[in-house]
Amino acid sequence: MTLQEFFHQHPKAALAFSGGTDSAYLLWAGRTWGEDVRPYYIATPFQPAWEREDAQRLARELGVPLTVVELDVLACPQVTANPKNRCYHCKQALFSSLRHRAQADGFSLLLDGTNASDDPTDRPGMKALQELEVRSPLRECGITKPQVRALSREAGLFTWNKPAYACLATRIPTGTPITGEDLARVEAGEDALFALGFTNFRLRLRGDGALLQLPASQMERAITCRAQLLDALTPYLSHISLDLQPRSEEEFHGQ
Repeated sequence: MTLQEFFHQHPKAALAFSGGTDSAYLLWAGRTWGEDVRPYYIATPFQPAWEREDAQRLARELGVPLTVVELDVLACPQVTANPKNRCYHCKQALFSSLRHRAQADGFSLLLDGTNASDDPTDRPGMKALQELEVRSPLRECGITKPQVRALSREAGLFTWNKPAYACLATRIPTGTPITGEDLARVEAGEDALFALGFTNFRLRLRGDGALLQLPASQMERAITCRAQLLDALTPYLSHISLDLQPRSEEEFHGQ
């Protein structure tokens, strides 16, 4: 089945829309080949402000009204306890809330942007999607992440080369309770790193400090501008360590 055939068969649907590469292309496809595909952005403390801004920008560019669903995921104890299967409980909370809102708006079909490159054995959240009967057209049609990027570029979407991003909760070690204060520290620290020109990094909390993980291509710069990094990050973190094992320059999923 092609994506065009999928939307001809399912012309009306609610889409969980993060503003990332996958859901962005899926929204474009739904608006191109479907009839009524509406994007819903689930706003939680796990998403940085810039993700919401990207989602709003793309919706504007496609001429699509964006519905924002506010969810206090920190009120879910199974999530804040931060167990190994935290993502399962989080997806249950997010998509249950989204399904309720979408059904109230007249949508019975709920979609997400999981693609054919995503490994279900490494993503406990996919189990929750299956239980909630969320459809993943990209995965069902065999469209991989590289294909999504190529097709997005052809479609003129600014998200075509957007780096893979995992939610802020992944920066907190498994088993360490998640708090709003820690999420805010991570977001502020990562915003500071973006402002300095760093990309594709992770800032992982370690107590009051953090471990900074960078691609190999940015290691030397981090060392030469050490003072700038410390000035930018010490307002939020007591100490910073640099992981000498570089992050992969390739697609990085889930963490």
